[in-house]
Amino acid sequence: MTKTISVILANMSITKSALLLIDIQDGLDELGYYGGQRNNPDAEGNCRKILDLFRAKAWPIFHIQHNSTNADSPLHPSKPGNQTKSIVAPLANEPVIGKSVNSAFIGTDLKNRLDAQNITDLIIVGLTTEHCVSTTARMAANMGYKVIIISDATAAFNKVGIDGESYEAEVIHLTTLATLKDEFAEILDTQRLLER
Repeated sequence: MTKTISVILANMSITKSALLLIDIQDGLDELGYYGGQRNNPDAEGNCRKILDLFRAKAWPIFHIQHNSTNADSPLHPSKPGNQTKSIVAPLANEPVIGKSVNSAFIGTDLKNRLDAQNITDLIIVGLTTEHCVSTTARMAANMGYKVIIISDATAAFNKVGIDGESYEAEVIHLTTLATLKDEFAEILDTQRLLER
């Protein structure tokens, strides 16, 4: 009987979650560079609530930092905007993974780090919903991770359409989440995640 239980336990898939904080950097406050309008001003505060939970539980945390190759970008490594916002600044024991494209998996060792810790589920927060959050979530899902995006811990910028029409940041945010929902990720808000 004991042997049977041991075999069952050995074959069980144990869920293990990690938090990915995507590109929460000072340079993204330069609204003029990114289009002049951003939604969800409380996103960073909600990111901090989730970060505090993961720290309290000693669960895996990964800070993703965008190092733009465009010298004019506020996120270029030579610019002060490249720094992580103080509200979610990494602690000494929390890894910071630099990237230069939208996906946190391209040109980085993120997947190796996740797999080394047997991570199965990713909680994704950060900036921006339509770019690096979306791209990272799609790749993560394609790689077999269960992805949860926290809707009020992400934010988007307004966009100009193909015929010059304007789309407000909230529309971009909600539309992006709609394209990710169910196909690539489960969408929760901060309160629902914390209640879990």
